[in-house]
Amino acid sequence: MNIPNLLTLIRIILTPLLVILLINSKFAEALIVFTVAGITDGLDGLIARYMRQKTRIGAILDPIADKLLLTSAYVTLAVVKLLPAWLAVTVISRDVIIVFGVLIIFLFQGGVEIRPSVLGKITTVAQLGTIFVVLVNHELGTLSRFLPFLYVATVLITVISGLHYMYLGTRFLGPDENT
Repeated sequence: MNIPNLLTLIRIILTPLLVILLINSKFAEALIVFTVAGITDGLDGLIARYMRQKTRIGAILDPIADKLLLTSAYVTLAVVKLLPAWLAVTVISRDVIIVFGVLIIFLFQGGVEIRPSVLGKITTVAQLGTIFVVLVNHELGTLSRFLPFLYVATVLITVISGLHYMYLGTRFLGPDENT
């Protein structure tokens, strides 16, 4: 197993630990675990590119690890009332729509190359950053007045990137030959 895939695996393993810590109100510890998971997210792709260690399994596992971490964090933070439910629903709905879109393309085209767009990467950073700020705010209490703006910005970039992926998906499928 190469280093980038190991980092991705670590992120997957840290996700249930994060959920357990959040449910048990261990927010400082959850912040540490989330920060480590976020760092592995940034490092795995960087190392894979620079050390020429890109693998097919890494290309599959990395987005799964991202979605597992983000979905788990958003749902749990909404359940423990540290994050508005509407924000969690927006983030998760986008991902569900994207997954269904990929499945539809796979069914009609027989193969799908999953490659995140720049806008998708920015969205992931915004979503990770929002969780980080929420956890930091819970510990320090100094960012509360900025949270509503952060939530709106995160929703906007999430919706815009979701629409962007929908546009790309419809272009990938091409025009309907029967119309």
